[in-house]
This record gives sequence, structure tokens and C-alpha cells, in this order.
Amino acid sequence: MTMLLDGLAVLLLMASLVGSVYAGLALWAVRRFAAAQFEPLEAGARPPVTILKPLHGAEPRLAGNLRTFCIQAYPEVQVVFGVRRGDDPAVTIAQDLQNEIERRDRDAASTALVVDPRIHGANGKVSNLINMMEAARHDVLVIADSDMAAPRDYLEIIVPELLATRGGAVTCLYVGQPIDSPWARLGAQFINHEFLPSVLVARMVGADTGCFGATIALERATLAKIGGFARFKDLLADDHAIGAAVRALGRPVKLSKIIVTTTVAERDLKSLIDHELRWARTIRSIAPIGYAGSAVTHPVPLALLGILFGGATIGSVGILTIALAARILVSSAIDRTFGLGPRPWLAPLRDVLSLGILVASFCGARIVWRDHSFQVDETGRLTHER
Repeated sequence: MTMLLDGLAVLLLMASLVGSVYAGLALWAVRRFAAAQFEPLEAGARPPVTILKPLHGAEPRLAGNLRTFCIQAYPEVQVVFGVRRGDDPAVTIAQDLQNEIERRDRDAASTALVVDPRIHGANGKVSNLINMMEAARHDVLVIADSDMAAPRDYLEIIVPELLATRGGAVTCLYVGQPIDSPWARLGAQFINHEFLPSVLVARMVGADTGCFGATIALERATLAKIGGFARFKDLLADDHAIGAAVRALGRPVKLSKIIVTTTVAERDLKSLIDHELRWARTIRSIAPIGYAGSAVTHPVPLALLGILFGGATIGSVGILTIALAARILVSSAIDRTFGLGPRPWLAPLRDVLSLGILVASFCGARIVWRDHSFQVDETGRLTHER
């Protein structure tokens, strides 16, 4: 038994070292991305754009986030808000924003509000998008989740990138901006220090990372060729599936230079775990083997487990020290690169929580999304829990 535990400890400590090396690779990928350039639009090459904003509930900072998409430095923009119920509090927020824009900013986007209760599948957001398409006027479409905020030059960067794909799609990364809550700060740490660099490392080595709900830009004709939104009405990872469908046409999915901001609003541990389990089980449904293998990217808990099973030695404590230093240094560097609030001391705790979430994601198929419970099958399809 002792030999077995010692062997397990050695494996865990070696995995921790691999995770520390990965942290350095992640930092390189982040700096490489930050140094990249983009091609500006040519004069006259500014096709009109429709931005689709599916809404549900009065999320924190919703009005401010939506406003950023309505005041883009771009000539002709339509923003379509969509809800399923007239008594949804998001309706009042959207209407107040529409009235404010009409009074104060004649150069802002035109807006439309769609209230349509029709349900087309288990994915409520996709049902909303299907209903909203009837109000969409333009051929360039941008879908962005309701909790995102965009800089003023968002469309000035996204649109030329989309045109360069010649019928492909563009997606973008996002950073987390937490509300004043320790749980929200932990949630933002996951986005900023784990999700973001993992995407950049995957892209750097040529892996397919699909699209993200932060932004999916594509042309109406491309959407029609992949079967419209209806094709994705029962899928949990609808954004990833849209990207995969575009790639299946032989068209590229470009990762934009622009980065948007998402509001991280968890006020308690349960909300944070529910949210992150949904993310984790989404990723597990897309790439279960790869996601399981990503355990090595969490060097701190792996080193702690190695010490637990094999005891504290100079070597094991040294490996833990390397892991702690790697996580804190890389987190600090990412914060500086993207101008985020530095909280590097949270990185080790975040690392432990992330490994726990990863393990838990393989111990069930239930998720909680927008206050509804679903089961996710091995293909990523959703079914309501009764």
C-alpha cells in the first residue's frame, strides 16, 4: 500500500511540474496575442450590422452593458433585444435604454425589442434568437451575450475581421469584471487566468476552439448554410456548435483581436459552483478526454495531493513552491497585460477550486441554467428535468 501511495505521489508531483511549465506557455501565448495587429477597414467598407441581444432577467449592470453596443463608433448599427415574456424585468431595462438613446444620442444605433414566447427547443437563448431574427434587418449579424460590454471600436475591429474570412465567422475572448463579492472575484479569476490563456494556448498549437458566446459574427448567408439557429435549439454548447458548423463548410473561425468584458455576478458559493459546473459540463460534453487531461494545468492542488500521499520532502515542497510561484506570477502578468485588477493571492485558491470543479463535472449530468434544471447527454443535448 505504501508503495502504491508513493507511486501516486510521484505521478501527482510530476503532473504539477507539467502544470507549471504550462503556466509559462500560457504566458507566452497571452503576450503573443497582445502583440498581434489587425487590419483596419478600407474606406467605404462598412456594411450595416445587426447586433442580436437575447435577454433574460435583470442582470447586474445590464443597462450599462447593453448601452456599450448601442453607442458603437460605426455608421449603421441595429441592436435587437429579445425576451420571451412581457413581464421579464429586462423589458423595462431595454425600453428605458431605447428611450434614453432617442432623447440623448441621435448617432446611436437603431433598436428593436422583440417579445415572443415561442419555444423552439430546450435551449432558451437559441429559441430567443430564432424569434429575434424576424426583426433583424442587416446581412452582417453579431450575437453577443447579455452580460458582455464592448469598447467603442468593437465593430470597427470585428467587421473587417469578418469580411476577411469570406463567409466564415469571428469570435472573441472576454475578461471577467466582478461585482463586489468574493465569490464573483473567484469567478473572474477563472475567466481571466484559466479560460483566456487556455484558449490562446489551444489556438497557438492549432486546436479548434469553436466560438464563444461573448461574440459570434457571421453573415446571414453563412447562418442559412449551417441550418440557421434552429439547428442548435437543443444544444447546451450552441456557440461552440455554431463555430464547428462554420468550419464544416470549409470556412475559418477567426479569433478577434478585440476583447470584451463580462460581468461576473455570483454572490454566494452555490451560485458560483452552479455556474462553473455548467461551464465544466459544457466543455466535458464537447471534449471529454481533453478536458480530463486539462487537470495537469492546475499545479497547486496536484502538488498538495502529492504531498498528502507521499509526505513533505524537500523535493515535494520545492515542487509546490514552483507551482505557487508559477500561478501567482502568470496571474499577475495577465492582469498587467489586460489592465485587470491585480489579485494574484487568489490564484492558488482558484487553482484548487478549479480542479474540484473539473472532477465534479464527471460525477453527474445535471446543470442549472437561468433558474432551470437540465440533464446533458453525452452529445451535449439538453432535456428539461421534470
